[in-house]
Amino acid sequence: MTTIAVTGHMDLTDSSVPLVREALRATLTPYADGLTGVSCIAKGSDSLFAEIVLELGGRLIVVVPSKDYRQNKVRPDHAAAFDRLRDAADEVVVLDHETANRSAYEDANRTLLKRADRLVAVWNGEPPSGKGGGSADTVLEAREAGLPVDVVWPDGAARQG
Repeated sequence: MTTIAVTGHMDLTDSSVPLVREALRATLTPYADGLTGVSCIAKGSDSLFAEIVLELGGRLIVVVPSKDYRQNKVRPDHAAAFDRLRDAADEVVVLDHETANRSAYEDANRTLLKRADRLVAVWNGEPPSGKGGGSADTVLEAREAGLPVDVVWPDGAARQG
């Protein structure tokens, strides 16, 4: 049994999605027997990871950063996927923050790391932005905690903007 958490960029280009999906599948397949995935199921990397966990027959644990996250932060183009993944989860943990903000996101990332044996980071390797709560910050926290980190950033992957 291996529990793997995910962090990653939300703003993948359309052409990056299939590349990242296949790289995640290759990374997770060796753990398929007894896999538990932990994700905030945000648009992009988090949701792709959750989909692969379920496709491989794994258990999914969803961490929702705040009580208002679904209502105020999930955009219409991601709402159906968010709801489908939340409903497919074996466990949904809604953190005690009233509103989705930087503190809630940082707490969600800490919760992911506490529940995991390792971290998969769909991350381009750029340093932290200084805002806190991003992929780079989560990778640094995981490494400081001694958690193994698998970075997934296939050739040709890119972020929007």
